Amino acid sequence: MDLTQILEAIREHGDIAYGFVFAYAAQNSLLAPLFAGYAAHMGVFDWGTLVLLCWAGGVIGDAIRFWVGRRWGMNLVRRFPKFERGVHVILRLVDRHALWMIFVHRYPHGIRGFAGFAFGMSNLSWGRFLALNIVSAGIWSLVVVSAGYSFGHMSEKALGEAASSIGLGLLLLFLGAAWLLSKKLERVIEGG
Repeated sequence: MDLTQILEAIREHGDIAYGFVFAYAAQNSLLAPLFAGYAAHMGVFDWGTLVLLCWAGGVIGDAIRFWVGRRWGMNLVRRFPKFERGVHVILRLVDRHALWMIFVHRYPHGIRGFAGFAFGMSNLSWGRFLALNIVSAGIWSLVVVSAGYSFGHMSEKALGEAASSIGLGLLLLFLGAAWLLSKKLERVIEGG
């Protein structure tokens, strides 16, 4: 399956594809919104709708994790010791750098799930978290969808009418680089 076929399948199933992007944005961070931004440049998605869906997904997903952390935090940590270290690392970071963490936790791979949960276990009030989460998710959705859109513009310009398999290869390279950078940032955050 080449990139043209993937984009055509998304075009055929637009509502489902938008729903997938929303659900992904509620749970994860980079890859689907980056690709969706690229697809928006190709005319498959509406850029503004994507930004709003990613924003809403980001806010709702983190609000749910905050609520779960607030309601059942330590009980869940004790039940799932595999996640205990990650939650405690994020809790320490939240205690020291709550504002900074709310604005960057969406970008590194693997941090987001723990962070939303840890925010709920921290001393952050619902109101402060919600206000900062709304702003942070808005910035994140704008940056990530726009980065994918910009990549689409740059690759189209650079390749002109080149074969879609080259476009797919470049897209995969871009997504892989984004993932690797997020893993590196995750290690830096865990080390600090």
